[in-house]
Amino acid sequence: MRTTRGRLIMAVIVGLIAVVSYFGKKSINPITGEEQYVSLTPEQEIALGIQSAPEIAAQFGGLYNDNEAQNLVKRVGAKIVSGTAAGSSPYQFDFHVLADDQTVNAFALPGGQIFITVALLSRLKTEDQLAGVLGHEIGHVIGRHSAEHMAQQELTQGLISAGQIATNDPNMIASYVGQMISMKFGREDELESDEFGVHYMYETGYNPQGMIEVMEILAAASSGSSTPEFQSTHPSPENRIEKLEEIIASL
Repeated sequence: MRTTRGRLIMAVIVGLIAVVSYFGKKSINPITGEEQYVSLTPEQEIALGIQSAPEIAAQFGGLYNDNEAQNLVKRVGAKIVSGTAAGSSPYQFDFHVLADDQTVNAFALPGGQIFITVALLSRLKTEDQLAGVLGHEIGHVIGRHSAEHMAQQELTQGLISAGQIATNDPNMIASYVGQMISMKFGREDELESDEFGVHYMYETGYNPQGMIEVMEILAAASSGSSTPEFQSTHPSPENRIEKLEEIIASL
């Protein structure tokens, strides 16, 4: 009984520390005005992104050796940044094409380093579609999703540790629940970035329908996948198209 009580007390302490630490990270996003819980300052986000960029690029075969493709992506990205609220943010945006011709992907590092693989770029047919991809990734940076996710992971890990201490079972179901919580945050971030992207396209003269066309391209690229949406960090393209149509209709 004493051993069980001691474990429960320790679990409560660990859980409280995790919760208090998380809520102590409250910050107001200077661009969106949203109240967020983040682990990094904008300066730390920028430094982390710049420091991580070479290693991340190497994992995708390095930068694509085509100046025309690199310049196209940089030009479209710069146009979106300069024509929207992203340009008044503290972030240092830069855009890169990766040499990976198999992985259909684009992603943003904290602070403004944005990448698109040549596998995805080669599937895009219009500049509007490219603007949709880049606008979405710029949205991740402006939304501070990486910094939010880091804080959420720290909270989740703290609560998992508390559950493991309380039950004396390191393989308990709390681990799975914690993973699902993180996935849910990921899907919400994707949908928020879709909305950012549509508005950025509209503000800079691109056709927002290009974003829907990107979703159709992604759906075709992932055809045959049997992973249910609730087990993925990304919403299904079909789900995203429905929400994008609602956003575009409201413009």
